[in-house]
Amino acid sequence: MTDVQHVHDPIARAVIESAADAIVAVDQKHRVTVWNPAAERMFGWTAEEMVGRVPPIVPDELKAEHNAVQERLLTRRAGEGESEKEGGQISIATRRFHRDGRLIDVRIDTSLLKDPAGTPLGWVGVYHPAEDDEIVQHHMTERARLVRRLNDIVADLNAELDLAVVLDRITTALIELTGADAGGFVRIEGQRLRLVSTSGLPEHMRGTTAELRPSLVGELLRSGKTVKLATGEQRLGDLIWSELPGLHTVALGLSYLQNRPYGALYALFSGRKIGHTELELLELLAGHAGVAVGNAVAYAEVVRQRAHERAVIDSSADGIAVLDHDLVVRQWNPAAHALTGIPPEDAIGRPLPFDMPALGEMLTFPLESGVWLNVLAAEIEETGELVVDFRDVTEAKALEEAKDLFLATTSHELRTPITVVQGFASTLVNRWDELPDLDRRAAVATIAERAQSLGRLVEHLLLGSRAGRDELAVTVEPFDLARVLEGVVAGFRSLSDLHRVELEIEPGLPLCRGDAMATDIVLGQLLENAFKYSPDGGTVRVRAQAVTQAGAQGIAVTVEDEGIGIRPGDHERIFERFVQGEAGDRRRFGGIGLGLYIVKRLTEAQGGAISAHPGTGGESGTCMRLVLPAE
Repeated sequence: MTDVQHVHDPIARAVIESAADAIVAVDQKHRVTVWNPAAERMFGWTAEEMVGRVPPIVPDELKAEHNAVQERLLTRRAGEGESEKEGGQISIATRRFHRDGRLIDVRIDTSLLKDPAGTPLGWVGVYHPAEDDEIVQHHMTERARLVRRLNDIVADLNAELDLAVVLDRITTALIELTGADAGGFVRIEGQRLRLVSTSGLPEHMRGTTAELRPSLVGELLRSGKTVKLATGEQRLGDLIWSELPGLHTVALGLSYLQNRPYGALYALFSGRKIGHTELELLELLAGHAGVAVGNAVAYAEVVRQRAHERAVIDSSADGIAVLDHDLVVRQWNPAAHALTGIPPEDAIGRPLPFDMPALGEMLTFPLESGVWLNVLAAEIEETGELVVDFRDVTEAKALEEAKDLFLATTSHELRTPITVVQGFASTLVNRWDELPDLDRRAAVATIAERAQSLGRLVEHLLLGSRAGRDELAVTVEPFDLARVLEGVVAGFRSLSDLHRVELEIEPGLPLCRGDAMATDIVLGQLLENAFKYSPDGGTVRVRAQAVTQAGAQGIAVTVEDEGIGIRPGDHERIFERFVQGEAGDRRRFGGIGLGLYIVKRLTEAQGGAISAHPGTGGESGTCMRLVLPAE
């Protein structure tokens, strides 16, 4: 049965039912409203099967053509030399599906259905068999030519990976295929549009923006379609196209990237008229443009990602090498060059210049240069390549050795006085009554002297710990350095019969600015070292005088001995933790190597400076120079 429920005239209904040609009418949602007996015979579906649903007769590759015809009819007006009837109908030769799956050649006369008030209701198509029609053959030949050219253009677009070049080629191809007078591509950026490519338009238009919602692109997005045609002066103010002289028609098609609208392709007509074929080509090109843009965007993302990875690798403080399946170096970052001394040109293309650990394990070893490396290897599962990361742990290794030395030294320094204290204390407890008074006093004196040594050792440990945590508290205020010097020197003059201490203070020495107690500790340590490293005795000279350093007034104190001196190259190292600078057996003079480290930190906390120099008497002796700010 033919559904003619919308045809109220009995004669018109009879004409539709008895027509030799297939007549199919659809509403604005493309659902069938009329499907006459001739349509049943031509396509194989009954009216009952088709009415109310979208007819499955349009091949996928011809849907753009179908959409273009319908869009063209919505905006078409009768032109010069055309009758109203001709102006409201489009005739094309094409193909449609039969129910059995074969394609049949047809010629379709499509018209817009309107109510008496002129409001569009849908479309009606009259289908004519056209197996031997010359018009059909010409149409198919021309269509094949355009499809071949479109394929060539698409292949060219997909081969290009620069996004800006892709967009420019799209607009150029648009003009070639559609004969448009100008074209452009706008990118959707949130709620705005940006003109990113133009052809046939002034260059200054590139980069222009407009609001999305009131634009033709906004209308097209809301319509759910992919192609749109606009005419009339009020409709052509979209974006900036109205600057094109004589503009009368704008056609646009949406481009999608990852199933989301990315932009729109515009074709502008100011001279020739546009037909459904041009609309079809626009829709097809806009669709392919999305693929080409997607390729270019993906490539740009890969390039950006690789640039980021390269920047991370190049800026890493760790040495990084990338090895291929044959364990040949393919990447060698600047840190790898700095750590090993091997430049990239000598490393790339060759095996790793040192042993590689097993995957997931860490290997620590020294290079010939003395640098210690921690090396770790990991596999890139996706590529099968290996990444070798190696870092300089020389300082950590030295600190580890220093800690071991510290523990050994501290144990040694503690053992002797504790053993002596324990021995004399045990003797006093067990033999107090047997010992004469003189021996008892000597034993107690020895215990006191060893306890004092232990106290100094503990004080050094505490000060060294605080200095390492930057917790040394000093009070910076004016004080009399000369008075501090006299007190420290007086205390040391009575400690040794082998050493003679001389003190020379410049007359009129100004007040010093710093911490008197901290300075007392510093000077005491310097004199203690002068005694310790002068085992054969000699003169220790202490001098203080005003100096000008870097434009600032200060007071310089030198402590010079006649001892063993400092080995060349150790004048800076002796101020590090757990380091002793004496020649020969480093345990010869005892100590834990914290004294000068504490001296340096206490001096710097007061704004002063400390340095070590060879003695003025030649190869032997050491001169320590302390400079503090003057008030």
